Amino acid sequence: MGAAIGYFTNNNENAVAYSTSIWLGINGQVILLVFLPGLIFHDSFTINVHLFFQAFWQLIIFAFPMVLGGASLTALVAGYILPYDWSPSLCMTFGAILSGTDPIAVAGLLNTSGAPNRLKMHISGESLLNDGSVVVLFNIFSSLFFYELGIPGFGEQFTLSEGFRYFFRLSLGGCAIGLAFGLATVFMLKMLNRRLSEEENVVQVVLTVSSAYLAYFTSEILCQCSGIMATITCGITVKVLGETFINDHALTLHFWQVTAELLNTLLFVLGGCLWGNIISKDTFSTSSQDWGYLALVFVILIVIRFILVFCLYPVSSKIGIGTNWKESVFMSYGGFRGSVGIALALSLEAQIYNNTEDESYRNRSDKLFSFVGGISVLTLLINGMTSGPLLSAVSSFFIENVHTLHYFFLQYLSRFHSLSLVLLQLKKRADE
Repeated sequence: MGAAIGYFTNNNENAVAYSTSIWLGINGQVILLVFLPGLIFHDSFTINVHLFFQAFWQLIIFAFPMVLGGASLTALVAGYILPYDWSPSLCMTFGAILSGTDPIAVAGLLNTSGAPNRLKMHISGESLLNDGSVVVLFNIFSSLFFYELGIPGFGEQFTLSEGFRYFFRLSLGGCAIGLAFGLATVFMLKMLNRRLSEEENVVQVVLTVSSAYLAYFTSEILCQCSGIMATITCGITVKVLGETFINDHALTLHFWQVTAELLNTLLFVLGGCLWGNIISKDTFSTSSQDWGYLALVFVILIVIRFILVFCLYPVSSKIGIGTNWKESVFMSYGGFRGSVGIALALSLEAQIYNNTEDESYRNRSDKLFSFVGGISVLTLLINGMTSGPLLSAVSSFFIENVHTLHYFFLQYLSRFHSLSLVLLQLKKRADE
């Protein structure tokens, strides 16, 4: 819907086109501040913490080495296959944006098809943690790209060692700030302990919202650390330590579910509007070559995802809660690109348009966003529509194995019972 609105209203002066232009004029950091804290806190607050900590080291492998590998390989594709003469920093920015995964398109399938909890945790936990690593990589390489514009105070140049220090400062600093906000939130939740007070129940919900957005703002804007890592840590801390102090669990959970749906809907409509606006311009629609490259990149990204998942399979299958090759196939195919990637691409587009009038850089930003938006559409349409049969195969494999184990367990009980009866008869005869 958003893409259709953006495409057909590009050259018309109407309220929708004017609204889209207003959104493009918003600072990129404000766009991230509006969407990301709510989406990330919802994911961290609703996660199964028991399985999360059991699978933690698996998820760390999925979130950091896999994201870095995916970003690097995607950057190589952008630099050596796409004919757009992007700089290495822009290629890595493109790779970072497309390295994140989003389980929103398969969440319903996972919950209704009888998929094993292990697979659900791998998909949702990977998405939660790699959001943090994706944003950190995006901050690093987009700063390098902004520095190329030569605008004083816009962007930053890094050496390799400085880049590593910056990475750890963003991630570890964000975790520390998020932990502080999470502990403070738990303390205040404990103070609001009148369970029959509707006012305090509402205040608790408002408190979780405030902590999510304040943790992000403090870390990202005030302390120059990772707001995403702060929000993730804050959400998990509240989930682990503060859930027992929440008076009305249903109210809190339903509020965050509705909030996440609204933010996702608004983000995808806004991203679709901008994508439709861009592809209606001459910079993208003059040649079918661009559409061919878009399809090629989409296929290559799926191949890269399979390569990364199965290269790490010997390690990931032996630690944490384990996995099997069929679940890994679904993880590889179900690695959708979603809300965080759209938000980062929107932020990049807004910052470029707000800080430079150089058409060459604006065209590069438009091209990058058109690919990010196009790949998001393709993953939702193609992978989303074909993941059902694949997930059914995985689920049937799981259920078949459970039934097999159940059959052998019953056989074992039957034989054990028969043996017990024989031993009992022998004992009686010996006593006689």
